Amino acid sequence: MLLKYFIINMSWELFKIEEMIFKTNNLVFNDFIHFSNIKIPKNKVTFIVGKSGAGKTTLLKMFNGTLTQSSGDIFYNNTNILDIETIKLRKEVLLISQAVFLFDGTIKDNFNEFYSYRQEKTPDDDTIKLFLDICQLDFSLDKDCSEMSGGEKQRLYIAIYLSFKPKVIMFDEPTSALDEENANEILKNILSFSRKNGITVIVVSHDKKLSKVFADSTVAIE
Repeated sequence: MLLKYFIINMSWELFKIEEMIFKTNNLVFNDFIHFSNIKIPKNKVTFIVGKSGAGKTTLLKMFNGTLTQSSGDIFYNNTNILDIETIKLRKEVLLISQAVFLFDGTIKDNFNEFYSYRQEKTPDDDTIKLFLDICQLDFSLDKDCSEMSGGEKQRLYIAIYLSFKPKVIMFDEPTSALDEENANEILKNILSFSRKNGITVIVVSHDKKLSKVFADSTVAIE
């Protein structure tokens, strides 16, 4: 009776199996980089760490179909990504690289251009300002992007991508152009928004402090 009572009253959380949004199996890129089998939990924040040249950025690019593996499998929501239309995959799994790309013109112009490319309606001004606030950009939407610093351009780039509310957003060294104080505040805002909106976040970073503070899980690539 005691055992039966204990099982009935145990928290259901103990029996839940954590859902994985990405899983890899015997993954190899370019017949040279071999990855251990990797699991990325859904709706969590995962940091990918490892030395330069270990294949961290390559892994992100394979996750959104920018690069294709030599062999092995990548499963996204339990579906082999080779069976998913590339455009659909890249709309759901966004990669923000270290190289920032912005169009000529204002902040509003850039939102218009990016949304036009995806054939979607640009958010209203208040919504755009919300995402600028998340990335700590206190600018008018008429601000010319050519007058912004490298760090400000990086934050605008992140704000635009975050506004799409993808299923997965991946960052390759997202704070590389920011000082430590700004990096912590902006990343905290981004991850708070992502958790509230069910967005899985994957971060490649050399900053061990960020990983210790913000990661729900960590993948080490040797």
